[in-house]
Amino acid sequence: MEGQIRGGRGPPEKPLPAAASRSLSSVGAIFILLKSALGAGLLSFPWAFHKAGGVGPAFLVELVSLVFLISGLVILGYAASVSGQATYQGVVHGLCGPTIGKLCEACFIINLLMISVAFFRVIGDQLEKLCDSLLPGGLQPWYATQRFTLPTLSMLVILPLSMPRDIAVQKYTSTLGTLASCYLALVITVQYYLWPHGLVQEPRPSLSPPPWTSVFSVFPTICFGFQCHEAAVSIYCSMRSQSLSHWALVSVLSLLACCLIYSLTGAYGFLTFGTGVSADILMSYPGDDVAIIVARVLFAVSIVTVYPIVLFLGRSVMQDFWTRSCRGTQGPLVLADPTGPWVRVPLTILWVAVTLAMALFLPDLSEIIGIIGGISSFFIFIFPGLCLICAVGVEPIGPRVKCCLEAWGVISVLLGTFIFGQSTVAAVLELL
Repeated sequence: MEGQIRGGRGPPEKPLPAAASRSLSSVGAIFILLKSALGAGLLSFPWAFHKAGGVGPAFLVELVSLVFLISGLVILGYAASVSGQATYQGVVHGLCGPTIGKLCEACFIINLLMISVAFFRVIGDQLEKLCDSLLPGGLQPWYATQRFTLPTLSMLVILPLSMPRDIAVQKYTSTLGTLASCYLALVITVQYYLWPHGLVQEPRPSLSPPPWTSVFSVFPTICFGFQCHEAAVSIYCSMRSQSLSHWALVSVLSLLACCLIYSLTGAYGFLTFGTGVSADILMSYPGDDVAIIVARVLFAVSIVTVYPIVLFLGRSVMQDFWTRSCRGTQGPLVLADPTGPWVRVPLTILWVAVTLAMALFLPDLSEIIGIIGGISSFFIFIFPGLCLICAVGVEPIGPRVKCCLEAWGVISVLLGTFIFGQSTVAAVLELL
């Protein structure tokens, strides 16, 4: 089993790991982790900078968050090595007990489902805007509507990319998706200095200090943007080198690169449009700008490449459920490998069909981004903190180090609880 226990005692019963083999290189791990974070949240970072009260406060919140983001990734790698589990929910279940494990699974499925739906909506919006630019004037033809483009894209591209059983395969598409996100950040930065024809000069934002409520309101956007922790355990257990120091280096490099891309996009998008910045930064630019048209295409490609990673994680939860359901069962169910094609393919088709239907027929989901960000705080702060507290009780550690690690775990849990409560209440009030 991958991620064997090092120097400690694991839980007595271990589920089948979702990871297939240790075939992932360090560079591949960096790109998958980076692409897991570079999702739909990239478009909303300029709006988050405006909401925080300017570039300075937003940078401060980002840097403080970065400490806990990196810490959470390192803790998850450590917890995976202690517990011997190969999935996020398996680690939580093994270290924190079945009750917390079931809560983790429920939050995991809800969060990944909503992220998948949000990805489909972002892809659909970009394709719709692209069709408006290429086919200007009047009513759009049937083949340019989202009800045709999204199902077609799902069948021809997303489903084939989502079928592999091993997350290591995603390193190739993740490289392409990362380059696409870099192009978007580059275009927004260059547009600020060139100021092409068609951009409207907006009033400069006020330099007065923002209220604390505005600063804290940015945390859900940051959590939604930087959430790659759900994939951390699967990536760690697929790596050839699983030393904790090596994993820490991979985590630091990935999130620093992610922070650079998010910061450039957020800062220059905000400085370009000021108080008039849109929640989707690409919607603020003229539709006939060639650079923006290319950015739309590449950003849609970027989201298409990260969707299979989210699907892989959601499928791993359902595969674990399948394994537990079949345990002790006599008959053909026992012979069905949860990672084999007879289970994996139907689960993949079901996930794509459900999230596609929700994206096409549910109302606008932009208002519940805060709720998604609030749920993400469980995976970034709360569950890693609980895993750290439980893991140090299993490993032989000196009393001072143990006390410090437990204190850091408590701080992570309290901070995550505060962010979840604040963001969820704010999101519900906006919905009302």
